[in-house]
Amino acid sequence: MKSLLESTVQAVSEVGSLIVEADGKPRNIRFKGKIDLVTDTDMAVELALKEKLERLVPGSSFLAEETAKDAELGDNTWIIDPVDGTTNFAHGLPMVATSVGLWRDGRMELGVINLPLMGEMFAAARGHGAFMNGKPISVSSVSSLERSLLATGFPYAVNEHLEKLLAQLRNVLEASQGVRRAGAAALDLAYVACGRYEGFYESALNPWDTAAGWLLVEEAGGRVSGFAETDEYVLGAPSILATNSRIHAELSRLVNL
Repeated sequence: MKSLLESTVQAVSEVGSLIVEADGKPRNIRFKGKIDLVTDTDMAVELALKEKLERLVPGSSFLAEETAKDAELGDNTWIIDPVDGTTNFAHGLPMVATSVGLWRDGRMELGVINLPLMGEMFAAARGHGAFMNGKPISVSSVSSLERSLLATGFPYAVNEHLEKLLAQLRNVLEASQGVRRAGAAALDLAYVACGRYEGFYESALNPWDTAAGWLLVEEAGGRVSGFAETDEYVLGAPSILATNSRIHAELSRLVNL
């Protein structure tokens, strides 16, 4: 698995050049929903990744945002979000991530998150720890929610969740050092893994948003659950709570409304 991780990192890095090359150029933007965007770069990155990853694990299947979003998990399934933070990318913001995870034998075994416009590559393989640009990372040691920097995100159907979102936000703003909203869940999970954030919570995410980051946080020593700390996290769950483990119970009480 360690060797496969190295090969996957190389593949994701090579494909990341497509995002770097497209940055600063005019975007061809289409709308999948009222505020849900897709660009030509999303499609190009996903197709290039599928070609490279299938070579690494012949016969593997794909669960991917743009071309295979309704696929089912198999014995070896790559879970891909080619451009997490498409709205950021469309507006020229650098908070853009490519997320790639490998599902094998009923669990996440490998995860890679690349931030190509920020020069950071996060990677994890089950049982081998988590890394950023090849160096080991771990979650933060902060145990006080008052001293914690947290992150969240908002679903595309924001009106359907608005009251709950506002109630949660009020709770965590009053209790913490601050709340950030980068607009890319994969980035948020990577930042929990490397100790920049103490915690992250969000609802209505898709499997490709969280697959790689879920493993990354756990391999870095953190904890992942649903909003209720007793709810084991599963791909496609209605909510995700990822922390350094030290503030997990307290943050859960604030967001599990």
